[in-house]
Amino acid sequence: MSVAPQQPSAVTAQDEVTGICQDLLRIDSSNYGDGSGPGERAAAEYVMASLTEVGLDPEYFESAPGRANVVVRLPGTDRARPALVLHGHLDVVPAQADEWQVDPFAGEERDGLLWGRGAVDMKDMDAMILAVVRQYAREGRRPARDVVIGMFADEEAGGVFGARWAVDNRPDLFEGATEAISEVGGFSVEIAGQRAYLLQTAEKGLAWLRLVADGRAGHGSQVNHDNAVTHVAAAVARIGQHAWPLALTPTVRRLLDGVAQLTGRRFDPEDPDGIDALVAELGTAARFVGATIRTTANPTQLGAGYKANVIPGRAEATVDLRYVPGHGQEALATIERLAGEHVRLEAIHRDIALEVPFEGDLVDAMVAAVQAEDPGALVLPYTLSAGTDNKSLSRLGIAGYGFAPLRLPADLDFAGMFHGVDERVPVEALTFGVRVLDRLLRTC
Repeated sequence: MSVAPQQPSAVTAQDEVTGICQDLLRIDSSNYGDGSGPGERAAAEYVMASLTEVGLDPEYFESAPGRANVVVRLPGTDRARPALVLHGHLDVVPAQADEWQVDPFAGEERDGLLWGRGAVDMKDMDAMILAVVRQYAREGRRPARDVVIGMFADEEAGGVFGARWAVDNRPDLFEGATEAISEVGGFSVEIAGQRAYLLQTAEKGLAWLRLVADGRAGHGSQVNHDNAVTHVAAAVARIGQHAWPLALTPTVRRLLDGVAQLTGRRFDPEDPDGIDALVAELGTAARFVGATIRTTANPTQLGAGYKANVIPGRAEATVDLRYVPGHGQEALATIERLAGEHVRLEAIHRDIALEVPFEGDLVDAMVAAVQAEDPGALVLPYTLSAGTDNKSLSRLGIAGYGFAPLRLPADLDFAGMFHGVDERVPVEALTFGVRVLDRLLRTC
């Protein structure tokens, strides 16, 4: 693909990003995880139109009917350098409209914020990427190195029909790429009166597990010492009440050390109370960080029986296990022990943990781009308690970072809006983000 030099356009990425984000928010691309949602086709078609309008030649492909993905490569000024993948996902988790203050798919702007499902996860970043890429194409500019732009399906259900499918079936799309940028990082927090940006350099591994017990069915009035419901309930209680030990990775240690220096608090890796106090200094971001200092396992579903006076022969539960990088086998062994002899484990979905260095040319460029737009701000690494499509790209040896730059009001509960109600993003944060991304692509 080539981009012919053109005269600079009067329309800039900052001008466009709000409208693009609103357009994307108005497309219902809910992912229910069972194939019953609308799919990503409409959102992908919008992305295709946005890119082709400015002379680019993106590739559209579906891994299954309606599960649509879009990829385009921007040639860099130095094509001998390894390529960078800049990617987002087009699906969103479902929203219950009656729980929201606004229609979650109206893309409404209110009090300087855009409201809607996907405003922070992650159609905001999708819009920033599209706005910057469109400006580059209109002006005939090229990034410092090849950049592969990917907009994927199905991230909210593990990426099976999106990034994972593309990696397994179209690895040629990522030829020469060694690093990637996506969600969830680059957002600002306030620590002891100082603005800092959290750059994601790690994410926990996950295992969605089904607990299954087979017992003796019978009449509800009879004595039954092999009750499947009892077996599963006991396992769920043990797992839910288990106290997981501290497990501080290099990323977490570096973050907590940075918080300690800003606040004057002491960081002792062996002091749980002191660590909790440091995490609390992160304000609303403590929701993310507090879940990364140890493995977590939350029971999320229960199912058994069909009548009040019938003891069923089978009972089930599901557990969402999120383990600290380097502790996967240990975590699974613990769950198996807690489940007990009467309960077996079945894997629903599993994916790896990631941790990459907080150093190197790309990290330096991300830090410099933020500080150019927000002089004096600090940038600290952190671990994401959830997961991203960087897990899939890692199968190709691509090191992934979370960097969707947003300068946020200190009192905005950013972390609480992920998969929550009344999801919203400040318009000023979007325009800040496109300025940072523009600088980054010029220099990284």
